[in-house]
Amino acid sequence: MSALSVIPATAATDAPPPSPMRTAGHQLIRRQRRALPPLLDVLVVAAIVLLLLMALVGPLIAPHDPFRSEPSMRLLPAGPDYWLGTDSEGRDILSRLLAGAQPTILSALLVVAISTAMGVAAAALAAAGPRWVDETVMRTGDILLALPGLLLALAIAATLGSGLEAAIIALVATSFPATMRIARASIERTMSESYVEAARTMGLSRWRLMSRHVLPNSMDEVIVNATALIGQVTLIMAGLSFIGVGAQPPSAEWGAMASASAKYIFTNWPAAFLPGLFITISAVAFALLGEMLQTRLDPALRTGGRR
Repeated sequence: MSALSVIPATAATDAPPPSPMRTAGHQLIRRQRRALPPLLDVLVVAAIVLLLLMALVGPLIAPHDPFRSEPSMRLLPAGPDYWLGTDSEGRDILSRLLAGAQPTILSALLVVAISTAMGVAAAALAAAGPRWVDETVMRTGDILLALPGLLLALAIAATLGSGLEAAIIALVATSFPATMRIARASIERTMSESYVEAARTMGLSRWRLMSRHVLPNSMDEVIVNATALIGQVTLIMAGLSFIGVGAQPPSAEWGAMASASAKYIFTNWPAAFLPGLFITISAVAFALLGEMLQTRLDPALRTGGRR
């Protein structure tokens, strides 16, 4: 006996049918939500655009030299000359925030670009190469994934020497294994599709098949992962700078700014609080952007999800 046969016939008719007006109202709301982007999506895109503009033109529009120290102007409150006040070295906080977006955001973008390229290349090599190549590449990635990412990045950065370049190398080394695993799984699913099988029967080599048919159709998950990874890298990069193994003074990188002004949090809170605020906004905004992209790139979520 099936599970449905034990349900009384009247169970499905107990609830009254929705009124035509209510049904029409729900359909109107759905159409409006499809036509207009949700407010959260608009805010996320606006935050991303603002961060990117700060990274690109921030140093050009800074009202003061972000690296010039004025001991006589140290720890000034907000005023007409210094809109957010000055730090412990007499430097304009607003100018340093604008200049700090460049090493913070662009470094994260560089890390994600390199680690994504390495991960996709390694995944393609594993998928198109012989069996032993696949096993070697993926087992190496599993070993790296088994290690705590933050501790590994800290160890690599400390070994290479403090500095932004060392932090970038450390984060690339700890970020690409996860991207490789995601890309490898996506490639494997794509290779089982019927159009790929048809192209294989036409005599295409594995490398030509990979470059022309498999990789272009396996990038959705990689793009989503890369977008969310920007926020994670921004947060970890700032953490490395905060503890002294990332960007070094007088860099205006936001983690280094927060570290240099942490002891003045009660007497000059903007110098320590605002860099942390922008780091948080960056991490959250890019994470939400990744979710937005996943919703739009995944057909199942696009048709049956919350949007």
